[in-house]
Amino acid sequence: MLTSGDPAPTITATNQHDESVTVEFNTPTVVYFYPKDFTGGCTIEANDFQSVLPEFREIGIDVYGVSMDTVSSHAEFAEEENIIFNLLADPDGAIASRFGLDTSEGYVDRRTFTLADNEIISVYDPTVADPSGHAREVLTDMRNEYGRGG
Repeated sequence: MLTSGDPAPTITATNQHDESVTVEFNTPTVVYFYPKDFTGGCTIEANDFQSVLPEFREIGIDVYGVSMDTVSSHAEFAEEENIIFNLLADPDGAIASRFGLDTSEGYVDRRTFTLADNEIISVYDPTVADPSGHAREVLTDMRNEYGRGG
């Protein structure tokens, strides 16, 4: 798995709007991987990121959610949960693999990466606890990292 200081891979994937999205990590960015749309913890985590999204955007940080679900699953999930940030479809696990995550079970474990200046800044493992509050933790750390107050 990629760790702090490793080069960030450039990724291209299709989002919930069936649009191709290329993500380069030259500016502060959050990429969180989650197992499956419509499951309890994943829904909590998506809603947490959505609830603090305006604060991330206010300080210039993009947020992307990635799972091995299909574009249509992401579209339904985003609509039902009112998610407006990009959910990237990774049905073959190619993106997860580029981050060094295991996809052998047909899903990826919950993991969050913060990136900037084309490298990994930090890695979070929110699987050890309830994912509620995780987005706020990441936001606080990003504010501290980039001196943007809060």
